[in-house]
Amino acid sequence: MRKFLTIAAAALALAAASPAFAATKQGGAAIVTFNNDLTTLDPQIGYDWQNWSVIKSIFDGLMDYKPGTTELEPDLAQSYTVSDDGLTYTFILRDGIKFHNGRAVTSADVKYSLERAVNPATQSPGGGYFGMIAGYDDLTGGKASELSGITTPDDKTVILKLTRPDATFLHLMAINFAYIVPKEVVEAEGADFGKKPVGTGAFKVVNWTPGQSLELERFADYYRKGLPYLDKLTFEFGQDPTVAVLRLKKGEIDIVGDGIPPAQFTEVMADPANKNLIAEGEQLHTGYVTMNVTTPPFDNVKVRQAVNMAINKDRIVRLINNRAAPATQALPPAMPGYNPDNKGYAYDPEGAKKLLAEAGVGEGFTTELYAMNVDPNPRIAQAIQQDLAAVGIKAEIRSLAQAEVISAGGAGKAPMIWSGGMAWIADFPDPANFYYGILGCAGAVEGGWNWSKFCNKDLDARAEKADAMVKGDQQEARIAEWKSIFDEVLTQAPWAPIFNEKRFTYHSDRLGGEAALFTDPIHIPVNYDYIYAKDAQ
Repeated sequence: MRKFLTIAAAALALAAASPAFAATKQGGAAIVTFNNDLTTLDPQIGYDWQNWSVIKSIFDGLMDYKPGTTELEPDLAQSYTVSDDGLTYTFILRDGIKFHNGRAVTSADVKYSLERAVNPATQSPGGGYFGMIAGYDDLTGGKASELSGITTPDDKTVILKLTRPDATFLHLMAINFAYIVPKEVVEAEGADFGKKPVGTGAFKVVNWTPGQSLELERFADYYRKGLPYLDKLTFEFGQDPTVAVLRLKKGEIDIVGDGIPPAQFTEVMADPANKNLIAEGEQLHTGYVTMNVTTPPFDNVKVRQAVNMAINKDRIVRLINNRAAPATQALPPAMPGYNPDNKGYAYDPEGAKKLLAEAGVGEGFTTELYAMNVDPNPRIAQAIQQDLAAVGIKAEIRSLAQAEVISAGGAGKAPMIWSGGMAWIADFPDPANFYYGILGCAGAVEGGWNWSKFCNKDLDARAEKADAMVKGDQQEARIAEWKSIFDEVLTQAPWAPIFNEKRFTYHSDRLGGEAALFTDPIHIPVNYDYIYAKDAQ
């Protein structure tokens, strides 16, 4: 386990129980800058890294993760039970949970929120996650207006019946698509709910001026007593990250939300004054090069393995100022199922040439490498191009806008893609989330995110069996099976994993909190509920 997870797990069961928070006081304010405005704060619709942590501070779900870790714990649920066959989940809600408008939360709100996510009219990008809940097909197919698998025998009890066992289900109850919303406010606001959100979270929205700022204030009736620590949280938009760094040095802001700009990274990191102001942590992220296994010569596994051996990952990491670690496999190190004993493909140009010769393309070949046209991705693509050229592979770079690269990948028109700027960051910390959509057959379809078009039905079947292992005493065996699945994926080499990004959050000296809170692996980039102002009175 990586260092920051160990620190977080030891320190953060709950803030009230942690010695690290013993000296904190409630009060104070913080200002966070972003270059772009948030698109929405509707939890059933929001789906990008920038709004995730803000949405989490406004809403809650039945489950969540211990702050700064990937360890599940009940949130709005006081407790839960799972039937022996893994098909029935019963959640009991906590007492005293209120929405920001003062109304008590009931089991009917949970049912409504999950059905809202699944209902096609909501156009939620996460509705498909709940396909195992009974009644899903009828609701999405217009044959029903509710999910038959959700019942509410009383105001505190929610029973969910599944059509198949799924070991990821508790994780799904912790993602933003499953957060609880009040029906009457959603219906009253309509399309504006994402701009005027009402949740149960630690902060409530008091003002949002599009393109300028978003103001949150502490929710006095939040069920976790003593949280949040800050009284006020302001997000300022339209702030170039370079300017934001200068403003932070002047004491005008508290967090550079977009991260340290590449051009300033070395300078900022080397400044002794910033020694305790930059939090570093892992992300559930892998950057990779896809190879379309349906297109010659990438339909030959030896060619794909040769590409893995041809790329100098260490050089690419240096190119981005060591803001990542070389990747050995598809899963990032902080993800359950990562195999620390599997070292992947070593940089070996001569070995790559040998494999290409064995594959019958020893004289080399010409191909295309698609990449997003935003720095540092063109520079990374050029480095990959040079490495491939050294073993006889001539790759023409197609540097395009993000949407165009995604479209080409989904259509199967791109022989190779560098995923930078579009690389996978896990929706939840389970190996299944790194498989089905980007390596499984389900994603190898028109418009899908499996750009390698790799489809191994045997591995799919093994994955489904692994996810049917829902009992507590089966989890070690389940993760071991996922580890084996990803070891086989590496052997088949539909990707060349390049690096696992690290997150660096630059914050003012006014703010305190565990480093893991400023680089939260789930609530990217910052868990605002638990950071505090040192000068709070």
